[in-house]
Amino acid sequence: MNPTLASVRETGAFALRTPKDHGGSWETATVIAQTLAELGRSDPAAAWVAGTCLTGKTLAARSFGPAGAERVFADPDSLFCGSGSPTGRGEPGPDGIRLTGRWANISGCLDADWAVLGALVGGTFSLVAVPLTDLTIDRTWDMAGMRDTESHSVVAADVLVPADLVAPLRLPGDPADMTLFGLSVLAPVVGATFGALDLIDAMFASDRKPYLTSYASMGESPGARHWLAQATHLAGRAERTMLAVAEGAPGTGMELADAARDCRSAVDLMLDLHGASGFAMANPLQRFWRDVAVGSRHPHLNPYLAVERFTVPSGS
Repeated sequence: MNPTLASVRETGAFALRTPKDHGGSWETATVIAQTLAELGRSDPAAAWVAGTCLTGKTLAARSFGPAGAERVFADPDSLFCGSGSPTGRGEPGPDGIRLTGRWANISGCLDADWAVLGALVGGTFSLVAVPLTDLTIDRTWDMAGMRDTESHSVVAADVLVPADLVAPLRLPGDPADMTLFGLSVLAPVVGATFGALDLIDAMFASDRKPYLTSYASMGESPGARHWLAQATHLAGRAERTMLAVAEGAPGTGMELADAARDCRSAVDLMLDLHGASGFAMANPLQRFWRDVAVGSRHPHLNPYLAVERFTVPSGS
């Protein structure tokens, strides 16, 4: 396991949704959102992988029986990866199924212990748990942002999967779980936004001044102070929205999508403040920008589909 993810493992972040009777913490949505956001403040990609892990563990805990759960949760700190897309097929047999397929965008697959994958098994949309040692990794991940998630493709070629690691997947599932899955991708983005804000706050505390002005520091510029206030407000609003959703506030996917857009707007203001040098590859600000730009466009945060699904509350 790479050193960054090994450090995250030591914090207990990979056990956030390991069931308590298997040695995990099975945390609430609020604790999960706060934990992933704090991780994302320093390393958005590591927080993203932790979020993917808790999604896979939640699905596994809801789907597999005692024998399967005992197997996959033997190590409460194991790293899960996976995909709910049914891009594999399982042929039933006397010992389980024979799984063949290919799944794209599997965050953390280079270091994961288990992959939890969607597959059609005898025509039924199912969830299948497979050790990563039984899969092949095709290094297809080549994105501008969230590069360190190493979200490559995994391939199964006639892999025998025991029957206790195969279960029908019922969607959409528990609404609380669906909200949790949305929070698992929003929280790293919110954390990354605050990571960028930390850099800008440090710039304001330094002796840097706006280029081609008579100001002695960034803080002397009313325009710069206004831009910083706006960025801080947007970051804070995204965090408040995230926590309100985590705590069960009534709403729809529009809240998650709005928070993601607040994060993008906040980082854009910060880049205005920093100027073109913020895009230098050696500057950590550009990494936060890239990670926020990509992570905030995950399907769980899709703004136009959130509008389509929006229902006006009764009595409004």
